[in-house]
Amino acid sequence: MSQPLRVGPKSRAWLRQVGVRTHEDLVAVGAVAAYVKCKRAGFRPSLNLLYALEGLLMGCHWQKVPEERRAELQAEAEAGIAEIPPLRSRAAALRVTEVRDIPGDGGEASAMAFDLGLDDPSATGEEG
Repeated sequence: MSQPLRVGPKSRAWLRQVGVRTHEDLVAVGAVAAYVKCKRAGFRPSLNLLYALEGLLMGCHWQKVPEERRAELQAEAEAGIAEIPPLRSRAAALRVTEVRDIPGDGGEASAMAFDLGLDDPSATGEEG
């Protein structure tokens, strides 16, 4: 039977979402790769998660991971994170094609007319 990961609920949820669900999964990918997967997914784990994952692999509490090993883990993680493209280079959001009024808003925004020409492809120079 697979052993569940013994980390906090938030960390466990992050790891589950990146495919690291059991101790066996962690052994297969390693502490650094699991940590980097969380970063790539957009989560913001602290280095304590990295140390906790290594502690799980070593069979000890994260605070017992030697300082020398922590420095190695941090360097490996930074190298893996450096490969993640910055947010600015990721694809832009989809183009807005329609603006709707929200009924019952009652504020000034509901009384304003929004004519941005986004529904008309010729207004942006695009076709179809």
